[in-house]
Amino acid sequence: MIVVGGEALIDLVPLAEPPGALVPRPGGGPYNTALALGRLGERVAFCSRVSADGFGEGLLAGLRAAGVDLSLVQRGPEPTTLAVPSLAPDGSAAYRFYVEGTADRLFSLPPALPSGVRALALGTCSLVLEPGASAYEALLRRESGRGLLTLLDPNIRPALIADPGAYRERFLSWLPYVSVLKLSEEDAAWLGGRIPDWLAAGPSAVVLTRGAAGLTVWTREGAEHTAAARPVTVVDTIGAGDTVNAALLHRLAGAGRSDPVDWPDVLAYAARAAALTCTRAGAEPPYAAELSG
Repeated sequence: MIVVGGEALIDLVPLAEPPGALVPRPGGGPYNTALALGRLGERVAFCSRVSADGFGEGLLAGLRAAGVDLSLVQRGPEPTTLAVPSLAPDGSAAYRFYVEGTADRLFSLPPALPSGVRALALGTCSLVLEPGASAYEALLRRESGRGLLTLLDPNIRPALIADPGAYRERFLSWLPYVSVLKLSEEDAAWLGGRIPDWLAAGPSAVVLTRGAAGLTVWTREGAEHTAAARPVTVVDTIGAGDTVNAALLHRLAGAGRSDPVDWPDVLAYAARAAALTCTRAGAEPPYAAELSG
């Protein structure tokens, strides 16, 4: 089983017509990653705190439909976090968040994860907003110490980070507990670090998503591999990076920890999955059958 920890929220996605109209869609980087893993046929559990309001019920219904285990989900009466993306002409999204007093930021550290868990994924808003951020950080440290494969996707949202310098220092403190660091070119530029330094700090691999230029991985052993992006008609890029997380975990967690990773195959699979997500409005990751053959 793979555990994905972090926020579930509602994206209020703008419509072309009528102008100014917004349609609610399930979202949040960790939520999308868990959903994508479920659609790929992976055994996956979502670890979060979700509102008991109507939005929260809808979020959990979406995960149930994808076969995601909800036994690690905490519930609360506070409202669901809202995110309003604005779309650029190329389909990329920037976000404005409504997070004050919302349920997901009140997450608390759960007891030991179920036996049989092979990997843990964390990232996005959940590692910024306190007090939940400290609980997720503690989860990362604890489960890394137990030998789990850990994937970190910082998925930087500058509007939520009040003290960039403090966040950058905290990010560096996580790296000794991270197996795979996955981030976008924009994330890497904002963080301001160097991939060799990040690798030296702990991760065995750093995967960089580069939009139309594809995906590149650098490993601690000095290898570098790139997979080209799949040409598609882009509706928007919402959820594409989260789909990459799921595809990476799906391939990596299924292999033995001592087995060599076939990175060209792993990256090509992730690129194909992300491309399909980009052809759909909102975060709609593909199903396993769409990626077969």
